[in-house]
Amino acid sequence: MNGTLTDVAGLTVGHWSDEAAATGCTVVLCGAEGAVAGVDVRGSAPGTRETDLLAPINLIERIHAVLLAGGSAFGLDAASGVMRWLDERDIGCEVGPCRVPLVCAAVLFDLEVGSAVVRPGAPAGYAACEAASSAAVPRGSVGAGTGASVGKLLGMERATKCGLGSASVRLSGGAVVAALVAVNAGGGVVDAATGEIVAGIRDVAGGFVDGTAWMQEHGMPRDGGAPLARAGGNTTLAVVATDAVLSKAGATKVAQMAHDGLARSIDPVHTMFDGDTVFAIATGASGEAADVSVVGAVAARVLAAAVVDAAHSATGLAGLPSALEYRPGA
Repeated sequence: MNGTLTDVAGLTVGHWSDEAAATGCTVVLCGAEGAVAGVDVRGSAPGTRETDLLAPINLIERIHAVLLAGGSAFGLDAASGVMRWLDERDIGCEVGPCRVPLVCAAVLFDLEVGSAVVRPGAPAGYAACEAASSAAVPRGSVGAGTGASVGKLLGMERATKCGLGSASVRLSGGAVVAALVAVNAGGGVVDAATGEIVAGIRDVAGGFVDGTAWMQEHGMPRDGGAPLARAGGNTTLAVVATDAVLSKAGATKVAQMAHDGLARSIDPVHTMFDGDTVFAIATGASGEAADVSVVGAVAARVLAAAVVDAAHSATGLAGLPSALEYRPGA
């Protein structure tokens, strides 16, 4: 066990990062046979691709990759590079004369960190596939987490650099449940075990502001009538995965339950300014038919741990300090 998403047999993960522009993308490849998948979108300003096909009532049963990207809606273009990489290897859903790779994607808004004119495109998606491996997933300010930040409710000048995190556990029957997350939230990252805010809105005394408590007292933070938080600017993207056998409906339920992990570790979350999206993947490689409720409950806990890992693993970039740089003794 390496403690990251690649503990799930059948998955490989690759990053493309541009530190100078503070953006990037991360691809999860599901192998030649693909994997059963589901999705649950809770944020109110999402940017997604090919999520409708994951509905349990729809035809397609298996997908071949999930892409998480920066660049806001521009970053969805990176999925075409993933499609090209898969197509060159004849990986996809057989539809008569050819195979069509099925690539689901979601994006986060990182245009206020680094460069707003450099975004992940098709070459970036292709490069992430080339870099994919089954080794422990690099975490921190890499891939889709390169330009990610948290604590933006009171403006970017008080935000904290965050990034990409991952975690995994093994169930009693032998199957693995794991999570990978790019944390780009308006509120703060909370350690569910202690209730402590470990990254978020920086205050003037070297600590972090409770964003929800601030809004309870003052209302939505505004500047001249306009909210300081931008619509779509605070999206957290996650993939939870297992090597257990799940149906498409089961994977969808796991994605739904896994959002509880975001609710435990990000406060506030799922606001009108978020596009929070969780994908769930089941490779079935273990051959174990695990209970959906067990997988979903554990996925929520593992995702919460991955969120805190993203805060602890991040390094400062583009003028934003990471939590550990801001509070070295924490």
